[in-house]
Amino acid sequence: MDYKSLKKKIAYHSHRYYVLDDPELTDAEYDALMRELLDFEAKHPELVTADSPSQKIGGTVLEGFEQVAHQVQMQSLQDAFNKEEILEFDKRVVSELGYHPVYAVEHKIDGLSVSLEYRDSVLVRASTRGDGFVGEDVTNNIKTIMSVPLRLNAEVPYLEVRGEVFMSKRTFAALNERNELEGKPTFANPRNAAAGSLRQLDSSVAAERGLDIFVFNIQQAEGISFDTHLEGLAFLREAGFKVISNETAFATIEDAYEEILRIGEARPDLYYDIDGAVIKVNSLSDREKLGSTAKTPKWAIAYKYPAEKKKTKIKDIIIQVGRTGVLTPRAELEPVSLAGSTVSYATLHNLDYIRQKDIRLGDSVMVQKAGDIIPEVVSVVTEDRDGSEVEFHMPESCPVCGARVHREEGEAAYRCTGVDCSAQLERNLIHFVSRDAMDIEGMGPSVIAKLLEAKLIKSSADIYYLTAEEIKNLDKLGEKSADNMIKAIENSKQKDLPNLLFALGIRHIGLGAGKLIAKHFGDIEALFAATAEELVQIDDVGGIMADSVVEFFAQPHVRELVDRLKAAGVNTKYLGGENQGNALEGLTIVVTGTLPTLGRKEATELIENNGGKASGSVSKKTSYVVAGEAAGSKLTKAKELGIPVIDEAELLEMINSGN
Repeated sequence: MDYKSLKKKIAYHSHRYYVLDDPELTDAEYDALMRELLDFEAKHPELVTADSPSQKIGGTVLEGFEQVAHQVQMQSLQDAFNKEEILEFDKRVVSELGYHPVYAVEHKIDGLSVSLEYRDSVLVRASTRGDGFVGEDVTNNIKTIMSVPLRLNAEVPYLEVRGEVFMSKRTFAALNERNELEGKPTFANPRNAAAGSLRQLDSSVAAERGLDIFVFNIQQAEGISFDTHLEGLAFLREAGFKVISNETAFATIEDAYEEILRIGEARPDLYYDIDGAVIKVNSLSDREKLGSTAKTPKWAIAYKYPAEKKKTKIKDIIIQVGRTGVLTPRAELEPVSLAGSTVSYATLHNLDYIRQKDIRLGDSVMVQKAGDIIPEVVSVVTEDRDGSEVEFHMPESCPVCGARVHREEGEAAYRCTGVDCSAQLERNLIHFVSRDAMDIEGMGPSVIAKLLEAKLIKSSADIYYLTAEEIKNLDKLGEKSADNMIKAIENSKQKDLPNLLFALGIRHIGLGAGKLIAKHFGDIEALFAATAEELVQIDDVGGIMADSVVEFFAQPHVRELVDRLKAAGVNTKYLGGENQGNALEGLTIVVTGTLPTLGRKEATELIENNGGKASGSVSKKTSYVVAGEAAGSKLTKAKELGIPVIDEAELLEMINSGN
């Protein structure tokens, strides 16, 4: 199959899977086609085109987003909250036109509004709404969305469409579960998750988030024209876009309002979030006559559904210990039917939230679902109180492991200090074996879960006492995988002390801080006697970091853990990070933009391994800025401060001539 035909075939099957939800191929068959394409493009990079399906694979890290001035203002909609406001909208429209128009009604997706521009049927730019006049260029991230066509199924000289990027309810739930497992912040609702994902500077992050899009309007077009909104949406659907619309036109505002009510009843069954329904005048010529205000079109209105609230009672407040050690209070409720499901629990977030709302055990409360998903307590029904209600206090010890509970000044969260707390164990182990930590290849989250389920490990030290026979007997892991994993475990014993310190999961201590501390103390044993005063003498180690290190090594079970790691042969001394020389000693260097041959991580390691300090921000203390292609604000700041700017070749020359 030639390159053009292969691209066309993959695009066709991608459209059937991601847009029509009607795949013709199995996942394996589709993957085989994609591998064939990638193999061909690897051999012939000069032939790769912008509309190739391979361009959906995200992996570009940007300095920042370029601004995009919208040729057609991306306006917001006037909101309505009751039938009277809908009828008033219709009255204004009829008054302006002199007759009753036909209306279209569609879901109001709760996501992030974007513009997609196509030149000669190929996607050339995507941008966020911003303030309606100026947005941000998010083309690379939009290309990672599988339902966005890179080339249209129609020949169009120029087309700009408006759509809504969203995250499905299932994807949102999976993302939050994964973030909780990895100790990352969770998102409040799918809209926040979608917005946060689309605005990632690293498009590989956006790619793994599983974003989707519905297109709902033609902003401008060349070479095509339509009489009605619904005709335009029909064209967009045929051109390859994922379009959400009711193909029915409604002759009266009463009929349109009935459709709004029907959509509202169906909300719980949708796989995506909507926060309302939109009524639009269908005729495009009527829209021209009606025009717009400075902010909103006069031909459309958004009906916002009220969040359903119900009254129930707090039976108890229980504590959940998350995988980062955070203690989260949770209200056990008398079961109540809410937004299509029975709610028995609601998060109370933290003690500050409880105090702010004056929530007590035994209170009658109003609850709703935040984003129609997460049950939350909205308010206390104080008039129902009879004096039997009890004020809630956070426990002094962890309900899971019994370790001391600590709240740092300025933080809302209470945390368990137990390093071996079983509630945190899985997340800690996943972090321990990760690439920048002990880098045990093949031991990912699924293997960790199986080892825990089989009760083969109870702490990170147990990893070094596993046998090939034990690993081989895990579900779907054979002899070869077991042997490879044992080799990876053995190799990890030689990792440098900074990696071990990072792997131990000491709060506020990342890999960079781990390197500074390891270089200063030389041996993990010295950290058991280290004081906060000694630690803050290290450049870039502050008081909070110092206190965290001291508190961590003061715990008895940390002593036991380190002893077992040492007994297993794990290195606990500073090896110098494979230091190659001291050519950059005393220099603080910032890397910005895309370098010709070095990746960002490689450049950082090269600087540090030659005695320099790699910094992420430009200041008066910066010695040099190494600038590559598409260097952004850091380069600008360097020029403003008079910091010398060099390229990759000059950096390598400095290293070679100085060693």
